[in-house]
Amino acid sequence: MTRIDRKFAELDAAGRKAFVAYVMAGDPDYDRSLQIVRGLPGAGVDIIELGLPFTDPMADGPTIQLAGQRALKAGQTLQRTLDLAAEFRKRDDTTPIVLMGYYNPIYNRGVDRFLADARDAGIDGLIVVDLPPEEDDELCIPAQAAGLNFIRLATPTTDDRRLPRVLQNTSGFVYYVSITGITGAGEANAAAVAPEVARIKARTDLPVIVGFGINTPDKSRAIAAIADGAVVGSAIVSRIGAGASTAEVLEFVRGLAEGAHSA
Repeated sequence: MTRIDRKFAELDAAGRKAFVAYVMAGDPDYDRSLQIVRGLPGAGVDIIELGLPFTDPMADGPTIQLAGQRALKAGQTLQRTLDLAAEFRKRDDTTPIVLMGYYNPIYNRGVDRFLADARDAGIDGLIVVDLPPEEDDELCIPAQAAGLNFIRLATPTTDDRRLPRVLQNTSGFVYYVSITGITGAGEANAAAVAPEVARIKARTDLPVIVGFGINTPDKSRAIAAIADGAVVGSAIVSRIGAGASTAEVLEFVRGLAEGAHSA
């Protein structure tokens, strides 16, 4: 079992929903980013999604794009992102880390080298938004052979004909994108999301976690109530971008986590 599998087994045994937090690695700089990431588990985060900065983040809205730009300007690279994960692992060997980003930096490093380095750094899973299921041999299959979960996105446009292909080689959990469009572009609606989550869960035993458009504890609670957990990214990243202190960021995260855990 991966750390992700163990975490969901633990949550299931406790009758508790998951709270997943996304932050951009290296935003606003390496030291602050490491400080924030180290504080996430204590703020109630069950799984950390660590963004990999990239120059052309096609699925991301302005908030995440600006976070990536800040990180890149501060010198963040793929290697420094792996370094950050490795530093986190020196103090925390249980909280799962999912690396989320785009394929280009991984391709440039070389898949075999990247997977070995990611595993050594303590990465548990990957979300690579620009690799469709038709390209599973490129990274998905090798990643799972290396012991990393490969987490796939399902969206409102993933119909019943497409869904089995999306789920075929997915592991860890399914990430359901609650809105059509880029990150930070709208607000999740639990009533609209509920039947979609049920449709996916009828096809897989994997947990279904919902993200995009969740920015308050109440929304976190509402979404977690109809899924296996909630993901928040842009709302957290926007506070980092606005210059909030680490303590302020973590206090905001704590409220979101409490919302999900109370579902």
